[in-house]
Amino acid sequence: MGKKNIQGQKLVHPNSRKTKSLVKTLKKISNRKKSKHNHEMRQNVLGEKILWFRDNLPSQEKLTPQATMDIIEKYLHRFDDELEVISAKQSMGGHRQRQHASRQDVINHTIEREREEFMTCGIEVPSMMDSEGMKKLVEWNGELRFIQNLKLARISHKNLLKDVPLEGNST
Repeated sequence: MGKKNIQGQKLVHPNSRKTKSLVKTLKKISNRKKSKHNHEMRQNVLGEKILWFRDNLPSQEKLTPQATMDIIEKYLHRFDDELEVISAKQSMGGHRQRQHASRQDVINHTIEREREEFMTCGIEVPSMMDSEGMKKLVEWNGELRFIQNLKLARISHKNLLKDVPLEGNST
């Protein structure tokens, strides 16, 4: 009795070179898909951030360092209303509800991470302090494939403080 064919194919030994080659190829394809998915997720998050800044611009011209700091602070506090709603729902129940707990944890983690970025190395935002960057940001239609045309800047709290004039001094 020989090996039986399964739908016209020969059975291959699990430790054969053919099997190892097939596993290697499948693993390569899987890793490529995973990498592509991760890239799309990062692109989507960046797109949402840029869209938020575009929709919340105070004016259509370039911003001063003080106005930039104000809009970044507004961005860092964008979840305050949602957190208030969650805490109100939890106060009515007397304990932390499971359905809102995960969302609350995600929001708190995001706020903490973004604030940490802003205070240390800088948060990546659209360039709003030069007129060319603002023009491109205002004209952007929200498509992720055109993000590469936008000018991004990494702005930190320390860098903005250098540019913001002190309120008592007029130099």
